[in-house]
Amino acid sequence: MTHVSTDQLKRVIESQHGGSAVFRRSLRVVPSTRTLAEWDGIVHIFDLEDHPKTKRAYAWSSAIKGSTRPRYFAVLHGGLVNGPAAAVKAAAIMINVAGRRR
Repeated sequence: MTHVSTDQLKRVIESQHGGSAVFRRSLRVVPSTRTLAEWDGIVHIFDLEDHPKTKRAYAWSSAIKGSTRPRYFAVLHGGLVNGPAAAVKAAAIMINVAGRRR
């Protein structure tokens, strides 16, 4: 997997959610139990300026099975999404739900 820069993730957040993203730090998310969020990787935390609903966003990339290209994720802080691990879990749930709708 090719390294994804925080500048790339900043652009993903801003294009998907609006506002102006400012990188703050990165945290490793590791699975604690066998759940939908069984992903081990780095989540980048951004502060959001000029966003009407939140002041924080989480972004990361992950390999697409069978491809050399990454999939990008940008999840807003709020509600049950109260940190990087919760953002990964929320994204996993949405992918699972979308897969069942097909």
